[in-house]
Amino acid sequence: SSSSSLPRDQRAPAARLRVRQALGAREAAGEVQVQGWVRSVRSQKEVLFLHINDGSSLESLQVVADPSMESRDLTFGSAVEVRGKLVKSPHKMQTVELKAESIRVVGPCDTLSFPLKAKERHPLEYVRQFPHLRCRSNALGALLRIRSEATAAIHSFFQDRGYVHIHTPIITSNDCEGAGELFQIETSNETQKSAEKNHFFNVPAFLTVSGQLHLEVMAGAFTHVFTFGPTFRAENSQSRRHLAEFYMVEAELSFTESLQDIMQVMEDLFKTATSTVFSRCPRDVELFHKYVAPAQKGRLEQMLKNKFVTISYNEAVEILKQASQTFAFKPEWGCDLQTEHEKYLVQHCGEVPVFVINYPYDLKPFYMRDNEDGPQRTVAAVDLLVPGIGELCGGSLREERLPFLQSRLQRLGLADTYQWYLDLRKFGSVPHGGFGMGFERYLQYILGVDNIKDVIPFPRFPHSCLL
Repeated sequence: SSSSSLPRDQRAPAARLRVRQALGAREAAGEVQVQGWVRSVRSQKEVLFLHINDGSSLESLQVVADPSMESRDLTFGSAVEVRGKLVKSPHKMQTVELKAESIRVVGPCDTLSFPLKAKERHPLEYVRQFPHLRCRSNALGALLRIRSEATAAIHSFFQDRGYVHIHTPIITSNDCEGAGELFQIETSNETQKSAEKNHFFNVPAFLTVSGQLHLEVMAGAFTHVFTFGPTFRAENSQSRRHLAEFYMVEAELSFTESLQDIMQVMEDLFKTATSTVFSRCPRDVELFHKYVAPAQKGRLEQMLKNKFVTISYNEAVEILKQASQTFAFKPEWGCDLQTEHEKYLVQHCGEVPVFVINYPYDLKPFYMRDNEDGPQRTVAAVDLLVPGIGELCGGSLREERLPFLQSRLQRLGLADTYQWYLDLRKFGSVPHGGFGMGFERYLQYILGVDNIKDVIPFPRFPHSCLL
């Protein structure tokens, strides 16, 4: 006798499919089970249509059921488990649909008070108010899948090229950037007794701003290393460009004497990760390129084909001085490039990514390599500027020569603090360099998203239940 005439509990268990797997099925299948959340319910006299999504893809799976299976709890947003057969769909938009034999509502949803509504395209600003629910919207679902694929693509890029992945510490006593924008860590007891300055770690401890110095330690034993983890900047900024907590991809390469080598890795990483993301989640990326940034797709395809442009800091300052527009910060040699300057330079070079190299010695941190050039002294530093964002990556050759580093640290009064760093230059020091790339800015750029708070899983503002 056929299995369907057996009592239900004796039948072969239904294969459990994710929506993505079901949609990818090329042909009809036996009994399957799909679990997810209802995206739409349409009841007709002869037939009940549902669309179910489980986060595995942007597209939902169409379920066709007998109207008798309709229930009061079967609404938009409710969690369901559907059993049935995967059959060929007459609908030209999809290959298969699920012909339901049973529908169980696992968790009902109060649609009246649920802030997301069926068939509405909610703007990013609207869903930002609901940090605990916004991942259920199409745009945020797509973003989080892209984020996941981009993370995997970056790891693969480095693993495929023989880099060793290092977990650098999150709690640290060093301020790598010399930027002073640090979150200091204390225990809750310490905060109360802050008058007695006895630290939990015996020294002041901070949340990391960069894993670079720790990576340099590792670059003394492994020629290629990278890290990809959270970093923290205490910039009191609620701007569209800054986050207090963000992810950073950082790499160090030993035995490299040319800034060009570092720039090549930056460019290859960017292009490889982007191509991988585009090929692995085309529909998710398309959602952004269609509704959020319509011109972005063409620009990125051009960018992936062409070599990035390189200009020196000197050339950049000259271009800015000759610009017809007035800047809030007057461009002068020796001054840092502001976001308005970076965006102008990118525009001037044809809206393509631009490497700016060889920055003034006094502008950059102590670890960057002295170019020993003319009266206007520079270091072998590079920033990668991209359209609409400004700086995306920053890197440099590191100063591997002990006397140069020693005299610079002494002048800054940091020789004792960085004795361990000087040690690295005494024991088998080699020319080396590296860079860091802000992951959220990268996502912002490839998707054309205006506000960086829209590319993170949980927005910090407005202050939410998740703080």
